[in-house]
Amino acid sequence: MQKMKRKASGWWLCCLCLVGGLCVACSDDDDYEIYSTLYGAVTDYVSGEPVEGATLTLSPSSFTQKSNVAGAYRFENLDAQQYTITVQKAGYQPNRKTVTAISGEEMEVNITLTQIENNDNN
Repeated sequence: MQKMKRKASGWWLCCLCLVGGLCVACSDDDDYEIYSTLYGAVTDYVSGEPVEGATLTLSPSSFTQKSNVAGAYRFENLDAQQYTITVQKAGYQPNRKTVTAISGEEMEVNITLTQIENNDNN
């Protein structure tokens, strides 16, 4: 009789593990990514060289960051919607790009800055 109880309890344990595993596999959170990523580089319009230290502001949001030594930037975990990226750096004209972030996708958005001409007549 003792062997019979062990087999029955083992069977129930297997059933519980199977059902629990199926529930975890059906979780909506693991099936797809719901956020978007915008990334790219800020470069000089004429030379094509990276622009380090440019300030990028993403609206509508409060996200702001600076481009790195390679001119690169990355905004992650964004809601799917339309954004405007404004880029500014001293000595350059500001530039803006409007993009639509798509759920679960990464979008590359490269932005150029044009240097302000120095009109000193010295």
